[in-house]
Amino acid sequence: MLKRTIYIGNPAYLKIKDLQMLVIDPASKTTKGTIPMEDMALLVLDHYQITLSHQLLIALQGNNVVVISCDAHHLPFAMMQPLYGHSEFSERIQCQLSVSDPLKKQLWKQTITQKIRNQQGLLALLDKPYTAMDSYKNAVKSGDSSNMEGIAAQYFWKHLFEDFSRGRYGDAPNAMLNYGYAILRSIIARGLVSSGLLPVLGIFHHNKYNPYCLADDIMEPYRPFVDKMVYNYLQTHERTEELTKEQRCYLLQIATQDVLIDGNVRPLMVAISTTTSSLYKCYTGEFRQIKYPMMD
Repeated sequence: MLKRTIYIGNPAYLKIKDLQMLVIDPASKTTKGTIPMEDMALLVLDHYQITLSHQLLIALQGNNVVVISCDAHHLPFAMMQPLYGHSEFSERIQCQLSVSDPLKKQLWKQTITQKIRNQQGLLALLDKPYTAMDSYKNAVKSGDSSNMEGIAAQYFWKHLFEDFSRGRYGDAPNAMLNYGYAILRSIIARGLVSSGLLPVLGIFHHNKYNPYCLADDIMEPYRPFVDKMVYNYLQTHERTEELTKEQRCYLLQIATQDVLIDGNVRPLMVAISTTTSSLYKCYTGEFRQIKYPMMD
């Protein structure tokens, strides 16, 4: 069964009863809805007047539900998840800690090659110029020492949107992209924990202030699926500098988008589990290739 992303954007009191999360209106004290704990994957809290019981938080963590808190701009600001989510946690962490630098560089090469391939696939799907991406994709070296990721990104953004410059604080649709990536990052982190891996130990990213280095690594080939959603949205809607509630709710659907992975069409959230599981098997030597989705 596909897990659900739950968005709370109004004042609410959240509690647990009979393995159900109850959403209660604090003004009328009436129950507005119930969600089975086992159905949830992400809980997005996007209002300052939301209260949770500690019993609910423990239950959420026990069910490997990621709790995302949003800031005043409605952007994901903090993430809470269990310290571990696999029965072989200790053994798997020891394996992760022992991964060699040459293997990390090869895994990063695979990651960037697939990211560029997916960017190229999206351009082709949208009838945009894409053939130049072949040279970038084929030139990726171990550890991407020649920075083909950055070169390919310049070409990609130039041809995906008109009059657009990609930046964290730039013009629209940067806010939509940032929000979609933040949700994607949370889903990736959840998948890593479920596979018994520490999100902080990256294969390329290693910023000492970043607790999600590995999530930032693994999400790279998944980014074009967010880009695709944003592009499709803008075909029927005007660009807005401020992120609207409609846009946020739309982007939360990223978890259920169908993607092609390992020869099968799967929801993105399921595909991420395939990816994180294959990553661990690369660490152990059982696999030589990370299983990433393809932009068909």
